[in-house]
Amino acid sequence: MLCAIIMAGGKGTRFWPLSTEEKPKQFLNLLGDRTMIKMTYDRISRVVPKERIFISTSLKYKDLVLEQLDGILPQNIIVEPESRNTSACVCLSNLYVKKKFNNCNVIVLPSDHLINDEEVFIDAILDANEFLYNNDRSIITFGIRPDRPETGYGYINSDFNSFSKINKVNSFVEKPDYDTALKYLDAGNYYWNSGIFIWNVNLILDLIDKFLNNTYKVLSPILYLNQDECNAFVNDNYSLTDNVSIDYSVMEKYNNIFVIEGNFGWDDVGSWSSIDRYSKKDVDGNVLNSAGVLMKSNNNTILTKKKILLNNVNDLIIVETDDYIVVSSKKHAQDIRFAQDYM
Repeated sequence: MLCAIIMAGGKGTRFWPLSTEEKPKQFLNLLGDRTMIKMTYDRISRVVPKERIFISTSLKYKDLVLEQLDGILPQNIIVEPESRNTSACVCLSNLYVKKKFNNCNVIVLPSDHLINDEEVFIDAILDANEFLYNNDRSIITFGIRPDRPETGYGYINSDFNSFSKINKVNSFVEKPDYDTALKYLDAGNYYWNSGIFIWNVNLILDLIDKFLNNTYKVLSPILYLNQDECNAFVNDNYSLTDNVSIDYSVMEKYNNIFVIEGNFGWDDVGSWSSIDRYSKKDVDGNVLNSAGVLMKSNNNTILTKKKILLNNVNDLIIVETDDYIVVSSKKHAQDIRFAQDYM
């Protein structure tokens, strides 16, 4: 049996001012005519029945989840009282899955990633799930073959074998500088870490108990509580969990992890450059979502409500919302998220 957990509690600060704390990027139509979480939900619904799909999110986003996801069971929305990094989120959500299905495989995936080839993605899930039935003490992560020296992603070093779909992971590597990322690209045995995992629910809880015992001890009593008691217990105790990532607390310490190569057109849509990669451009490389005149202007990204005139400017991002107009160079687009502290 396969269940799915979609993690949807992030604040999406890198896409401010379109993405706000009240409505972060997973609930926005950044690419296409569906929100990011809707695309993720529809995609995984093709291989996992909706009664076995869980959404982990914060209380302030629960209504957005119910509004945007047709058929989601309200009891399958797992509410985090506060953000405590991915270890607490993974522990809490897998405990809920275990309460309902006891022993199953679980795919955990972010709510705001782009997958261009859903058929290949589904095939990869089925291959990984089959592998786990014969190797139930293993964890599988999805690695993306890099096509550029990306410094915004973590990497996976693998024991690469071109004749095997699934290869042993040697180590997880933090986000590198440019020169190091270039070396990873040339080496041929590094993948981008997509943040998508498949594991047996009992295995991951055993590992959290072993490597992050405090978090497990804090949350594991919910296995024996009813729904109302669970909610009250989590609200009272969640702040006592460890504020640490699952990669650091478990993945880097466990030696039975495998990577399956994900050739399904993945992107984490984590920066404004992602919009450029997947949006239609004019002959001068501009992305323009409104009426406007662009004179001798190249490689600009313009998301405005009013008509706009650009004259002799290049490599800008211009975003208009009801509250703000933001103008930034593309080179320093990552710094936009820090502007909220001054507004």
